[in-house]
Amino acid sequence: MTRHRSILIVEDEEIIRTSLAEFLAGLGYAVQVTGSARQAVQMCQQRDFDVAICDVQLPDGDGLALLRKLQQINLDLFVLIITAYATVENAVEAFKAGAFDYLVKPVLFEDLRHKLETLFKFADLHAENRSLRRELGRHEPLDQIVGSSQRLADLQATIRKVAVTNSNVLLVGETGTGKELFARAIHAAGPNSQEKFLAVSCGTRPVELLETQLFGARGGALSGRTVDLPGILKNAGAGTVFLDEVTLLPGGIQAELLRAIEYQEIMPVGGSETVKIEARIIASTTHDLLREVAENKFQEDLFYRLDGVKVPIPALRQRLDDIPELVEYFIGKHSQSMGKRVSGATSETIRVLMSAEWKGNVRQLDNAIERAVMMCDGDRIGPQDLPPELLGLCSPLPDTDDLRSALRHYERLHIIRVLRQYPDKRQAAKRLKLGLSSLYRKIEELGIDL
Repeated sequence: MTRHRSILIVEDEEIIRTSLAEFLAGLGYAVQVTGSARQAVQMCQQRDFDVAICDVQLPDGDGLALLRKLQQINLDLFVLIITAYATVENAVEAFKAGAFDYLVKPVLFEDLRHKLETLFKFADLHAENRSLRRELGRHEPLDQIVGSSQRLADLQATIRKVAVTNSNVLLVGETGTGKELFARAIHAAGPNSQEKFLAVSCGTRPVELLETQLFGARGGALSGRTVDLPGILKNAGAGTVFLDEVTLLPGGIQAELLRAIEYQEIMPVGGSETVKIEARIIASTTHDLLREVAENKFQEDLFYRLDGVKVPIPALRQRLDDIPELVEYFIGKHSQSMGKRVSGATSETIRVLMSAEWKGNVRQLDNAIERAVMMCDGDRIGPQDLPPELLGLCSPLPDTDDLRSALRHYERLHIIRVLRQYPDKRQAAKRLKLGLSSLYRKIEELGIDL
């Protein structure tokens, strides 16, 4: 239905601009107009449009260059170009730039109506196709690497090289970066991908339980058991054992693990003979292992055994270009589990997400999108659906009843939130309805760290 469709008209001739706006509004479309390329960019940064109708010749820019800018801001935007000359060359140039179609001056209203109907039918099919692709993707293993940034591409190239060697690997990265996911990717790309992948939390307590999990136990060594327990290192066969946060291993188990790596054998609890193992070991840590060694918290020999093939996992702030793809993936995942029809996020939402700090990395993003899908009432996530802390609205007020201090605190939080969404100070000042000099004065007065 047209009432849900929004159209931006970018045309410097007032008569054409006004007549197009009146015609489209009469059809039920939500219409906004401008005669400036610069203002068109600002308007698209502030809200999402379904269609932009742009003149090729504008007083402050070229319509085809504007087309490319607008589609960078909103990947789902469709553009119709208005041209005074209907030539093959003009049409080819417009299509190459990314236009859906073009209109010839004087614009015929029925021609415009027909092109918009065709466009929206295509848009609906495009959205359905994208949804179906997501549905098909869910039948694949969930542990898949999402993103196309250069940082991630370099990491995947490293994984491919490391995987084929079947060597033990150490994954180093902040919490929430997806170290287990990358460990599974190494296993899947390795020579024994058909074998088991078993994960162990090295923080498991009590220590006796962790030791039994890893190395197994002979019958009678454990209360109530008369049969042997093989343990994960044996049970994995020629597969992979993932040791999550290896720095949490107690000293005694570190020594046993070193022997397992060096000699490919383990001693089960209560056993008198060693047992041969074949498993590949992938360990992970959020700590600086060399510092742990210096502080006598981690065995030096084990460190050198693990540190030989070290793969750093980048934090989310180091691969911000992957956020749009991750958002789409998590929306598909959570909308399916909740039975909701959320198809995407607005471009303003993506800007907010790309300006957040992400101390919890991909795991935090996953949780944020889960909450947003839950709160979303429409088919696209808006900034209002995100966790308040991402918008800078959750910091506690100062411990005072003084209204002036509380207002100053909120003012600071509000300016920080707008600056995160709009790093360009002129644009941020406009959003705040302040002069640029006033904004800089506020930044200095409130001690905002840029």
